[in-house]
Amino acid sequence: MHRILIADDNTANRELLEAYLVNIDCELETAVDGEDTLAKVESFQPDLILLDVMMPKLSGFEVCEKLKADSATSNIMILMVTALSELGDIERGVQAGTDDFLSKPVNRIELTKRVENMLKLKGTTDELSRLRLYIQEMEER
Repeated sequence: MHRILIADDNTANRELLEAYLVNIDCELETAVDGEDTLAKVESFQPDLILLDVMMPKLSGFEVCEKLKADSATSNIMILMVTALSELGDIERGVQAGTDDFLSKPVNRIELTKRVENMLKLKGTTDELSRLRLYIQEMEER
């Protein structure tokens, strides 16, 4: 079962995203700021993070940069959910390593479709990694 972490400092936003994802077969966890997000990543080990950009302690950009720079967490899919829509903000998100963007206010159908697609991609990527490792082990015998 996939795991999704919702990181947003606004309680109403977290609850809305949780409600929108109720029909997706997954485990959900929430985080309330950038530091909490990093701690939850370590304990919960999500496949996908819905990451707000404007959060206290560490911004979504900073969280994304840290996760993508660490080989232990670089394969986590990150969907930045933001009210920011300026080209510079999008460029900064891409530089930080985000996998996709979703603008607020969030459309339920768009959110669920993107989450489903990102989880499929994550599953395919994980399977490819397992197959590569298996082939490498077979070649070393």
